[in-house]
Amino acid sequence: MLGRARAAPYLARVTQLPTHEAGAAAHADMPPVFSNWFESRGWRPRPHQRAILSLAEAGRSALLIAPTGAGKTLSGFLPSLIDLSRRKPGRPGEAKRGIHTLYISPLKALAVDIERNLARPIAEMRLGIEVETRTGDTPGHKRQRQKLAPPDILLTTPEQLALLLA
Repeated sequence: MLGRARAAPYLARVTQLPTHEAGAAAHADMPPVFSNWFESRGWRPRPHQRAILSLAEAGRSALLIAPTGAGKTLSGFLPSLIDLSRRKPGRPGEAKRGIHTLYISPLKALAVDIERNLARPIAEMRLGIEVETRTGDTPGHKRQRQKLAPPDILLTTPEQLALLLA
């Protein structure tokens, strides 16, 4: 197509760091448990993390391209973690609601790595969010339990998803 190139509507472009005031304003939109967690680590949410969160809250999809160590995992899961942290607790004996977030990984090692990277902030914030992987190495009894009482966030491979749905 000739003419002026336009950015794709799903692409959040973040090319410069925000001012302190802009960072603080976006930071204030997070639930206190999240902003306190960032502060306790001496961090602020990164511009791309805030951009992804804003797009997700607006019901829009996004594509994030960032270097290793830039916080992509947290960027991608932050909307889910915040949404899950806002849910009302179920009543005793009430059935679980099912999987909130399904992540399909092309590699078993990546799914395991993501689970490990999410475990720390979830534990430190005491969110009570269950994250599990389901790979070819997952024991049969755990796979059966995941089918009957799924975690909040399930990280799996395409093959295991096909078996889960079969």
